[in-house]
Amino acid sequence: IFPANSGNKEITWMMLEAGAETDVVNSVGRTAAQMAAFVGQHDCVTVINNFFPRERLDYYTKPQGLDKEPKLPVKLAGPLHKIITTTNMHPVKIVLLVKENPLLAEVEALQKCYRVLDLICEKCMKQKDMNEVLAMKMHYISCIFQKCITFLKEREDKLDGFVKSLLKGREKDGFPVYQEKLIRESIRKFPYCEATLLQQLVRSIAPVEI
Repeated sequence: IFPANSGNKEITWMMLEAGAETDVVNSVGRTAAQMAAFVGQHDCVTVINNFFPRERLDYYTKPQGLDKEPKLPVKLAGPLHKIITTTNMHPVKIVLLVKENPLLAEVEALQKCYRVLDLICEKCMKQKDMNEVLAMKMHYISCIFQKCITFLKEREDKLDGFVKSLLKGREKDGFPVYQEKLIRESIRKFPYCEATLLQQLVRSIAPVEI
């Protein structure tokens, strides 16, 4: 809790990588993220909320149960983990992270990755200590990966075309309509309708016209 309260993002990240638990509470029943938010250290809150231990992803690189093959090839775990833990959730940033890694920027690789993200999303919602924020993040990245697949399959300019579509603004005011529709679509497709976070997002966005 002390590194988070101090506002030191690097030390907060180091402690998380060393195994610090994000859901442990102090004497007044508050987690590190809650205490950091209380004292205004929002950068540290972002670091904590975006942390996802590499070993939780590595679980999917090993065959489980009756599976003969792992759900995620080992070579994809590093690139996928980099995207999962990014704090910049702009869709263009995520597409560029995909584009910069040849191992990831292929239809088959992205299919394996988005299916693993969907599994993590489900686990976040069904575990005892539900994590709606992380579940929504995994779902959102999964939706972007699926859209990447569409562009890789159907467009000659592939992911460059996707980036252009996301950045293109409408003529009258430059507003990126395609980007807005993609984000709204990902929220609408979130499969857990009972989630408090989803309901808050819908209430905030539904009355606002594009």
